[in-house]
Amino acid sequence: MTHTISLDFGTNGVRAGIFDLDAGKLVAAAERGYGTRHIPPNRAEQSPDDWWAALCDLVPEVLAEAGQPEIDAICVATFASTVVFSNKHGQALAPAILWMDARATEEAAKTEAASHPVLAYSGGSDAVEWLVPKAMWMAKNDPDLWARTDIVCEALDFINFRLSGIWAGSLMNATCKWNYDSRARAFCNDLYADLGVPELIDKLPPEILDIGAVIGTLTDEAAKALGFATRPKVVQGGIDAHMGTFGAGTVEPGSMLMIGGTSNVHLTQVPDDGRDITGVWGPYPHALTPDLRMIEGGQVSAGSILNWLARDIYGLDDDGFVALCEEAAGVDFRDTSLMALDFWMGNRTPYRDASLRGALMGLSLSHDRATIFRACVTSVALGSANVVFDLERQGVHIDRLVLAGGILKNRMWLDATVDAIGKPVKVATGDNLSLYGAAVAAKVGLGLSPSLVKAAGSVAAPMVEHEPDMDAHEDYKIMLADYREAVDVLRPILLRLSASGKGRAS
Repeated sequence: MTHTISLDFGTNGVRAGIFDLDAGKLVAAAERGYGTRHIPPNRAEQSPDDWWAALCDLVPEVLAEAGQPEIDAICVATFASTVVFSNKHGQALAPAILWMDARATEEAAKTEAASHPVLAYSGGSDAVEWLVPKAMWMAKNDPDLWARTDIVCEALDFINFRLSGIWAGSLMNATCKWNYDSRARAFCNDLYADLGVPELIDKLPPEILDIGAVIGTLTDEAAKALGFATRPKVVQGGIDAHMGTFGAGTVEPGSMLMIGGTSNVHLTQVPDDGRDITGVWGPYPHALTPDLRMIEGGQVSAGSILNWLARDIYGLDDDGFVALCEEAAGVDFRDTSLMALDFWMGNRTPYRDASLRGALMGLSLSHDRATIFRACVTSVALGSANVVFDLERQGVHIDRLVLAGGILKNRMWLDATVDAIGKPVKVATGDNLSLYGAAVAAKVGLGLSPSLVKAAGSVAAPMVEHEPDMDAHEDYKIMLADYREAVDVLRPILLRLSASGKGRAS
């Protein structure tokens, strides 16, 4: 039997899953947490040593649970844009700057003013989360650390080095987050120089490998730390959500993976035909699979809005949250007489404006908390439908949709989203799709499949069909038109409010 272990590093912890690739199934899984240090007003950091310690504690457990199988390959998926400043020996010189950290706002704005063809891949600028703005910030604000740094990388590269002893970046991360030219297979030295960090080119992992390529083998030191009796191959992975597309089988044009949770991400691919597609991050050429362009849409605030309202505003505990959802589910979305805009922390798609803010319209003294909560659920669902609507408006048709993530724990939110989009959906009921996607990449690395496209879905999470209520969809279509009109009308006011600085940070 052929076994692989998938590792998925997320914001709150790391998960490990062992797969029997011959049977195409998950054998065992477990997870370990680690902490985040939040520094007001907008910083978030983690210790890379905590990632490794959690992994060393986790892997022996999942190996034991699986019956100590011989592992043939390891593949890692991680949260993107969590940046590590390391020496060449894989020792972090400072805490990692987490993806959500927004200290590099000014640096991100400088990328918008830059002129370089590769910026077209990301819609003309870098997001504040990405590696290049964070590197620019460090070079400016801690020049001593910057000078001592041998390697600037992401969590993925750091973990892969700890496993293999080789510095190698993923084509996915480099294309999506580092302004790497995936068509020319080259770094853009001139862009880094224009942005004031010419030395960045010498600090990035020197080799960029496709997903599914073999980086090397597990080192003796790592094997001992993790409890392996052998030295399996270390296979290149990528961004956690994006790797999930391989487990969902949504790599071909016309299909989309939507992961709903604290924020929402919408991932699809289009032909590499050069046409412009606006309002998204990308399209990124060859980032996921060869000869296609990947599109990344999303909603910054989704489940976080519902948590904020229930817990921070209403002051509810877990039981209270469940009770509120049950009460709100009894409210017909058509009868709230309310309209909300889901931009609590800005908008990714299709407006690409971090300064947009949320709105709740139509309030009267007769509204209660369940009705307001229901209106916010509707708003998040309309935001998801708006991503699909705007892509299809531009000729990107979505015929197959897979839905996964924390949204599955809230049936009201799930139903509202499916009904608002108005398409049949496959709901992934199994474990983390990123683990499945990493197993697919390992299958390619082991030579068991000729390509990621052919392997996609061969190690697949269990799914169930979820059909939309088309009568409800017709009403959501009317509401979506109102939603889009409200954005056009209110946008100038929302931007002025955002710029006023009068909102109180908690």
